[in-house]
Amino acid sequence: MVLIALAVRLAVVPFVFDEWMSPYNIAHYEQGNVAQALLAGHGFGSPFLSNQPSAIMPPVYPLIVAALFRIFGIHTPAAMIAVLSLNCMFSALSCIPVFLLARRSFGPRVAAWAGWGWAFSPYGVYFSAEWAWSTHLLLLCLCWLFYMAQIMESSPRLDLWAAFGLLAGFAGLTEPSVLVIIPFLMALAAWRLARAAKQWMMPGLVASLVMVAAISPWMVRNAVVFHRLIPMRDSMGLEMYLSNNGYSLHWRSGDHHPNHDPRELAEYRAGELAYMDHKSTQAAAYVHAHPGWYAWMCARRAVYLWTGYWSFDPAYLVQEPLDPANIPVATALSLLGLVGVIVAWRRRHIEAIRYAGVLFLYPLMYYFVHPEAYRMRPLDPFLVILGCRAMWALRVRVAQRAETKRNEGLPPIEAIPQPIEARIAFQ
Repeated sequence: MVLIALAVRLAVVPFVFDEWMSPYNIAHYEQGNVAQALLAGHGFGSPFLSNQPSAIMPPVYPLIVAALFRIFGIHTPAAMIAVLSLNCMFSALSCIPVFLLARRSFGPRVAAWAGWGWAFSPYGVYFSAEWAWSTHLLLLCLCWLFYMAQIMESSPRLDLWAAFGLLAGFAGLTEPSVLVIIPFLMALAAWRLARAAKQWMMPGLVASLVMVAAISPWMVRNAVVFHRLIPMRDSMGLEMYLSNNGYSLHWRSGDHHPNHDPRELAEYRAGELAYMDHKSTQAAAYVHAHPGWYAWMCARRAVYLWTGYWSFDPAYLVQEPLDPANIPVATALSLLGLVGVIVAWRRRHIEAIRYAGVLFLYPLMYYFVHPEAYRMRPLDPFLVILGCRAMWALRVRVAQRAETKRNEGLPPIEAIPQPIEARIAFQ
């Protein structure tokens, strides 16, 4: 599965990597800009067109990009091919935890379907080969966290829980949004241990302390550089402002981004924290003055994330021409995932709760800020697994109905001619 998935993904890279070579995309590749600052000896610099220190990007992926830039050159074609190829490897390696956690949840048949389903998943193939961000590294981490949580619910081993905490910290330093899932997975595992009269408090404490220890160096760095507690990143003010300023044609007003607006960039260069505070104030003021508009936009964001639909306005489709083709794929995948949760609930309550909890919690923040298509991709393996569970249940039901119809066409057992010995025994 892994080798075939990798081959399929790598075959796409030559057709898409060159878009990262345009001067515009080079200047606006934010992970690459931070990596370039690291290689220049400036530490974690700004992802925008500025030389100041920044806490916008979490540290893991810029460090990876910096390592590849050092080997293959900064923003060179070879470097971007290497970045995309590494993402393809992360995506292909995800076949392993996908298979393992699906087998633990629903058995070997569904696991085989899910593993191959992920190997050829359209989103898994396209986004890993085309998107030069941390999405598929986060996806791989989340799959392993889910699988470890399945094991933890029956094992209070401290090394297992410590490993979970370490991986959770690493995932949080890759993309902080994943941290909303960690307490849920730990609480469910601890509750299962408590139900089985096993030790749960010490394992939970160990996992929590290890996770905090893993992310604390980044928190200390932010406190030293900015003289303020910044747990993971400081960009929430800008993220809120870009989508909560009255603009609704698109789900994000990119024209107000510092990379696109010289006035915004000038304000940003005056100081990152002051700029983010100002953007937060502007967004909060608009939301407070227009609560109905904000509620409607939050609902639209949720619909967009799960179905791919935002608008069929021609002006919008000029910006997002692939949406009409994407809507059926995204909607079908979401519906299959929902059916899979319902089917799982009938026999495996805990597994249904675990899947549903992850699917519910992870995108929740994006409903209130702003959506991006790539932000849903770490959930794709779970939707594939649940979709395979739903299709397997359908296959079993169809086979049962066919068997029932065949049996209905047979004569009663008493009317079937029996050998003479059987008739004598019956009499």
